[in-house]
Amino acid sequence: MDDEPLDDEPLTPAQVETLARAAHARQTDKAGRPYAEHLAAVAEGVRRLGGDDEQIAAAWLHDAVEDEALSEEWLTAAALTPRTKAIVRAVTKHPGEPPEAYAHRILATPGALLVKRADLAHNADPARLAVLDEATRERLTAKYTRMRALLGLGPLPG
Repeated sequence: MDDEPLDDEPLTPAQVETLARAAHARQTDKAGRPYAEHLAAVAEGVRRLGGDDEQIAAAWLHDAVEDEALSEEWLTAAALTPRTKAIVRAVTKHPGEPPEAYAHRILATPGALLVKRADLAHNADPARLAVLDEATRERLTAKYTRMRALLGLGPLPG
């Protein structure tokens, strides 16, 4: 994204949505679907779970730095609240990071658990997993189950 001067006002969730959709425009998920569908589902999940505007904005951006759709430098300079930035950083996995360290960071960051809960719920959606090959489906189900346990969320619903 361009290095434009930032206003003092943080971006609205709608502005963040537009930005995230543009940043992930060429990306698809493991099933070949536009990645923005996942972002929208996570943002809607956060909204349904009672999340606030900062958490909804973070939901739209939850994979942006990890997937290199946007840079850490962009996030640092972005017109977002410090809490939204902290949530995005908390849910951004680092290469080689143990799942326990990742879960600890999420649990230590106010507002991040709700975003990760919505992300895991959509990732583990049976309809979404059903289109994947069996080995991938089993690997991802185990991964999501373990992360839910580390975060104290209990077993996968359904």
